[in-house]
Amino acid sequence: MKKVLLIGSGAREHVMTEALVKGGAEVYVLGPAKNPGIADLASAYEIASVTDLEAIRKYALEVGPDFAVLGPEAPIAAGVADMLLANEIHCASPLQTVGRLESSKSFTRDLLAKYKIEGNPAFKVFFDEEGLSEFFKELGDDYVVKADGLMGGKGVKVSGDHLIGIEEGVAYAKECLEEGNRVVIEEKLIGEEFSLMSFCDGTHTVEMPAAQDHKRAYEGDEGPNTGGMGSYGDADGSLPFLKAEDIEAAAEITRKVAKALFEETGVLFKGVMYGGFMATASGVKLIEYNARFGDPEAMNVLPLLKSNFVEVCEAIIAGNLGELEWESKATVCKYLVPEGYPGNSVKGEKIEVGEIPEGVKVYYGSVDQREDGLYLSGSRAIAFVGIADTLEEAEKLAQSAVGSVSGPVFYRKDIGTAELISKRVETMKKLRG
Repeated sequence: MKKVLLIGSGAREHVMTEALVKGGAEVYVLGPAKNPGIADLASAYEIASVTDLEAIRKYALEVGPDFAVLGPEAPIAAGVADMLLANEIHCASPLQTVGRLESSKSFTRDLLAKYKIEGNPAFKVFFDEEGLSEFFKELGDDYVVKADGLMGGKGVKVSGDHLIGIEEGVAYAKECLEEGNRVVIEEKLIGEEFSLMSFCDGTHTVEMPAAQDHKRAYEGDEGPNTGGMGSYGDADGSLPFLKAEDIEAAAEITRKVAKALFEETGVLFKGVMYGGFMATASGVKLIEYNARFGDPEAMNVLPLLKSNFVEVCEAIIAGNLGELEWESKATVCKYLVPEGYPGNSVKGEKIEVGEIPEGVKVYYGSVDQREDGLYLSGSRAIAFVGIADTLEEAEKLAQSAVGSVSGPVFYRKDIGTAELISKRVETMKKLRG
């Protein structure tokens, strides 16, 4: 059996562990908390920070894995893959310099501009306040402010949603400059967002089924940004509001970015290149890239992977990634989160999980397994994924499961519903004219 070292302990890492075990691997996990779902599957489990290079090095050398894979973004940005490679352990996750695709929004925008890759909105990177107000006036009331760095999906603020008028935009941009050394200001894109994740071996990219994440905390896309409240994907690998050419345009941007990364850095990107895209009236635009699986989107795609995930990781490392097989199923993922999430989450309260219907996968996130049951740890707690032939069936399954939980929690009932999806379809019809 192959030995795999997995770094991370959230719901995304739970589904990754499941896929690795299904592929015939023994999985050795290092993460900051004991995830009950991962613990049931893993061969061994070490509690440590995912950015503690010395603790990871020590554990990796004890385990002697065939390869490693990193779940969250923080260890990629911290250079864990670089450290492991220096210790002769290959990783199906990117090295730090190409991981900047996620850890630096300005790096990615500049990369697309330099290599003339389509998909960039109008943007400017600021290192200080000089010219800041003028650029906001140029964009008018339709702008986006992005803190440059890893912000857990919460560093982006959009005019009309989080910020009103130019003054609020300038104030938030100044705040970002005080906290970091740069900020990205962009034009606001109008359309529908979608996630297209691709496996990448440095020269080849292979697309996964598309999904749509829901960042806003409350129904109707209201409230603050979160790490993601849930997601859905259709049985054809696309989304009801997308055309085949939208998927192809997004895939082409990713192919060009993989090539540009190597030209720019001399380093091959090996791992998951996860593009957040916007379908607009003037084609597909890039919102941002992540350098790892999405959470929750990993839970839409990995359960549908018919190819062996261990072999996929080995192909990424070896540079010989080929075609993959997927099940043609619709998926709806709904996250259960503590009351007060994301700003002031309830912690340490017990929750009770009811009967889970067949056709639902359960992935544990921020929960504490004690002798007498499950307790909330303050972030997204449990993801319930309905898998069926149609979106309607998948949504009913996910809803039935998430609705069975009692305790100080909430979730978005509207994710994957016909009503919400038809709004997305209508939006795109109007935009496309």
